[in-house]
Amino acid sequence: MDKTAMLEVENLSCGYGKTEVIHDLSFRVEAGERLCILGPNGCGKTTLLRALAGVISWQGSVEADGISLRGLSPKQRAKKIALMSQFSQAAFDYTVYEAVMLGRYAHRSRTLFPAETAADREAVQEALRRTGVWELREKLVTKLSGGQMQRVFLARTFAQEPQVILLDEPANHLDLRCQAELLESLREWTADRRRCVAGVFHDISLALAFADQVLLLEGGRKLACGPVEELDSELLDRLYCMDVRQFMRRMYGRWE
Repeated sequence: MDKTAMLEVENLSCGYGKTEVIHDLSFRVEAGERLCILGPNGCGKTTLLRALAGVISWQGSVEADGISLRGLSPKQRAKKIALMSQFSQAAFDYTVYEAVMLGRYAHRSRTLFPAETAADREAVQEALRRTGVWELREKLVTKLSGGQMQRVFLARTFAQEPQVILLDEPANHLDLRCQAELLESLREWTADRRRCVAGVFHDISLALAFADQVLLLEGGRKLACGPVEELDSELLDRLYCMDVRQFMRRMYGRWE
């Protein structure tokens, strides 16, 4: 796959009010890559995702596939980048199909009640099948388990057809099998066409198993960024103020 920057961030700063949380941050994610953002609580991981998704304002430069996100309308931005949080509550009795169809809002006409197009139906059906919830398409989302719900929200994200998916603790609250299935769906999605994923994970083992690139954040600044296989364990120790390798070996030693 060509080395093309699908997400390029340069000198990004952002925060809340007069409090700056992310300071002069730069990194890039290539087509087909999966970037995991690691760091302790309060280091700015979720704030970074919120800025990239356009939820909060920012200074600097953010491009998706060479297109600046600054000044784009919400619909234009939604065609480039999507944010999937760790868990979302369903407020209405939508069916699974209807909930996933909501992901097509960026591609719909501006009329009050736009009709579904053939492209909408095809995108939704593909997303439902990709995430393994096709058989649940007529079920109400309020009747789903947490794992099923998270797959539905992933399907809605896929149906949005962005080029970049931002993940904020997507596997939180999920059992082991659901975690594995969700991450495998994301692996398959990034392997197809010009796409990439950037996600926040608290589970370091899960992050390193999923990612091929890692961004370490310390106090809102980049401590390091590079391939997983080149990750310096001493930097992890510094980041979390503990011997991470020893802790992981002790936790998972019983499986050896």
